[in-house]
Amino acid sequence: MSDEIPIVVSGAVNFRDTGGLPAGDRVTRSGVLYRSGNLFRVDEAGREALRRVGLRRIIDLRDDDEVLSEPTVLDGFGHQTQRVPLLLGSVASLFRADMSLASMYRAIVDESGPRVLEVVRGVLADQPVLVHCTIGKDRTGVTVALILAAAGVDDDAVVADYARTETLLPAERNAPIVAYLRAHHPDAPDLVDLATRSPAPVMRSLLDDLRERYGSPVDYLRAQGLADDEIAELRRILVG
Repeated sequence: MSDEIPIVVSGAVNFRDTGGLPAGDRVTRSGVLYRSGNLFRVDEAGREALRRVGLRRIIDLRDDDEVLSEPTVLDGFGHQTQRVPLLLGSVASLFRADMSLASMYRAIVDESGPRVLEVVRGVLADQPVLVHCTIGKDRTGVTVALILAAAGVDDDAVVADYARTETLLPAERNAPIVAYLRAHHPDAPDLVDLATRSPAPVMRSLLDDLRERYGSPVDYLRAQGLADDEIAELRRILVG
């Protein structure tokens, strides 16, 4: 990880730079690709921090209901907003469907490949770029992991960046959310994992599965239509 002082965007959940991750004998660039949860509660100090970042594009992976409920309001920032809803159906349906993290991630790569490709091309189009969903854990976790892996970031670093989310979700945030979800979905066995956890083995299994079925995570993106020159440009942008 980079030794740089992290950017604090008050009101944003799980905001961080993906810079400083090992990629062979190099590291990912800072100030290029950011990830977070939603920006609905960003206060004025947080907005000022985002202005200093100079975002040129925000890629929002949430569904329509999530955006209506907790809109991003960043007037005057001059950035492009790209909507790429990444789940088929509502987030609430995950809890009703008895879906685990592993099965959700498999569904994302199997059912939303063209949309994952849209995200990658959004990252190629403008930087600095922020990819976010509601918590920045699952939809963001999968897409950012694929982007980092395609750029040549070491597997252990990709997995560690994903797993780090769990350490950035405070207990005071988790407890009321779990209580609310438990009241509405009392029989969902994977509720706590879905709402609060990012276990390293789940991401490692996803990467292994993509290797088994496609050859590598970058070959998965090739199968969705990502061209070799786009892969080279992604590596140039993120790693140099």
